[in-house]
Amino acid sequence: MPLNYASGFTETVERLREYEDVGLDVILLPEAYSFDSVSQIGFIAAQTDRVEIATSILNIYSRTPTLLAMTAAGIDYISGGRFILGIGASGPQVVEGFHGLKYDGQLGRTREVVEICRKVWKREPVEHHGRYYDLPLTAERGGSGLGKPLKIINHPVRDRIPIVLAALGPKNVEQAAEFCDGWEPIFYLPERAHEAFGEALAAGRAKRAADLAPLTISADTQVLITEDQDELAAGLAVVRNHLALYIGGMGARGKNFYNELAGRYGFAEAASEIQDLYLSGKKAEAAAAIPEALLHGVALIGSAGHVAERVAAFAESGVTTLNATPIAATHERRVEDIARLKEFVA
Repeated sequence: MPLNYASGFTETVERLREYEDVGLDVILLPEAYSFDSVSQIGFIAAQTDRVEIATSILNIYSRTPTLLAMTAAGIDYISGGRFILGIGASGPQVVEGFHGLKYDGQLGRTREVVEICRKVWKREPVEHHGRYYDLPLTAERGGSGLGKPLKIINHPVRDRIPIVLAALGPKNVEQAAEFCDGWEPIFYLPERAHEAFGEALAAGRAKRAADLAPLTISADTQVLITEDQDELAAGLAVVRNHLALYIGGMGARGKNFYNELAGRYGFAEAASEIQDLYLSGKKAEAAAAIPEALLHGVALIGSAGHVAERVAAFAESGVTTLNATPIAATHERRVEDIARLKEFVA
């Protein structure tokens, strides 16, 4: 279950034990350009006993690879080995707009970040001379020549903290399947996932190292279990607005990863219309233009029987974890939906 970094964070965290008690497995905390997620994850670790805690995501630009590794090792320590390092490239609006860093080399940087993190956790002296990161910094690349390979002082709880890559583009997805522990897609449509991601996943798995466990897939979704027609309408409206925001408004024309994904799912014409409407300020019309197959396919909203069928469809397509946002109107109902969803998954 992801936590909302925009509102209601404190109230949700204070009641996380209720979610833990009904079987929640993983808490994911986004960052984007909100409060940093690392400080809040420390608070979450202190409030919970069993649930795993993941970043979703830390971008690979605003922290150095060694700082990402140190941070992951530190959270893993204070949580007793419950941390998952979720990373991703984010996008130019955050990386260049908020951090003032050049948004380049997403694929190369990702590979080097993962390599460096795993060296740190094994307590190897960190020496890495890649295209994007030079450790120690050599004189040829602007260094003083005084740097030397160092290893992390503390002994990490684990020498292999799970790394999950948030990715949508074919090459990025291929990387997740090749050398990461898990892959986190957004707006996952089981019936069309093979067309959108199958080739990239196959290419990555063909190069996957033998010492890596099978790739986990954590699919983003929203859950509301009800037969009440008013509740169903309200829940589907939440999903419509969420999809419209991303497909229509997240990114510029020609540089919107979510819009491109909708196209790969077979909704290119609708995606173009949604973007036109959204960028013209017609957000309600953009939400209304979301195709029904996409709306109902990516969400778990409906009767218990319907939701159970959708859970089975996600599992059949290869999903191992449902990153499910409960959207019922009350906290008690949200906890109840997570408990029932856990039964369907089990």
